[in-house]
Amino acid sequence: MTLAGLRVVLVGPLPPPAGGMANQTRQLAELLAAEGARVALVQVNAPYRPAWVGRVRGLRAGFRLAPYLVRLWRAAGAADLFHVMANSGWAWHLFAAPAIRVAAWRGVPVVVNYRGGEAAAFLRGSARAVRATLARAAALAVPSGFLQRVFAEHGIASRVLPNVVDLERFRPAADARRDPAAPHLVVARNLEPIYDVGTALRAFAAVRAALPGARLSVAGTGPALDELRALAESLGVGGAVAFTGRLDRDQMAALYRDADVVLNPSRVDNMPNSILEALASGVPVVSTDVGGVPFVVAHGKTALLVAAGDDRAMADAALAVLRDARLRAGLVAAGLAEVQRYAWARVRGELAALYADCLAARAAAATAA
Repeated sequence: MTLAGLRVVLVGPLPPPAGGMANQTRQLAELLAAEGARVALVQVNAPYRPAWVGRVRGLRAGFRLAPYLVRLWRAAGAADLFHVMANSGWAWHLFAAPAIRVAAWRGVPVVVNYRGGEAAAFLRGSARAVRATLARAAALAVPSGFLQRVFAEHGIASRVLPNVVDLERFRPAADARRDPAAPHLVVARNLEPIYDVGTALRAFAAVRAALPGARLSVAGTGPALDELRALAESLGVGGAVAFTGRLDRDQMAALYRDADVVLNPSRVDNMPNSILEALASGVPVVSTDVGGVPFVVAHGKTALLVAAGDDRAMADAALAVLRDARLRAGLVAAGLAEVQRYAWARVRGELAALYADCLAARAAAATAA
């Protein structure tokens, strides 16, 4: 199926803030447009108007929901297909579910592209409501076998549509010379409890005790910033840790190319793009083995995996990579080979086939009616 001329309404968040789903939404819009598709973006995190509404908790949802529903209704009038980026919790009920229902009311097939490592907990309490809403969708797509298994446990079928990694932007450094006495470690997660950046800081303190020239960059924003800065100071590594704040895509790519190891300390995860981007950049990854991470990388082959919250194990794994050139080279080579699965040239065909199936199902239903 050709994507050229296809009228796609893409529903999802956009940066800021930068994050996995927001970045994937923006990237997919760009890729579809480059293929000749006519993309209409309906942003679920559009700025509040007036701006002060965003500071009033009980009021802001209503101020965002009403114009959102209007935009959905109008977009559906000129659409061949809806592609809805979905997540757990209130994001599902406030944004994904209304988009699915509006499209269904207007006879437009919907691809629900569900993401988020907290799906298991969400579905334990909301599986009935989610099933009822998904009955109106043409297909459920998930980015990993992990989420496919989570949904299957609740009797919900899905197909895997991998994330896309921009291999032109995220690429290995042309000059790979490293200073083994002054390694650069990177964490690319937002500063929220589920990402457990504190464990990475404790691991880094142990690395720095062994390699006093080591430094750490933490790329992300979030409510735990002050707490994490205080923790770095208490660990005696405050001067060696840079909290960079939010970085754009090119800045992130440059940061990866300057890194010796990427740490992913999260306690909940699905298919973290930070891991895929690190692999594409030729950087070894040390990650917790939670959620969908083992579906993305294999321990000892494409990354080193440790238990969540185990800062000593994370430090030991990072030191092993930094000290063992053969281990590092093997991880880098295997990671670069593995990440080819997530190139647009490969994912494009899977997405086009998914769209074609959804459109064919609508045509068959219309004929039968």
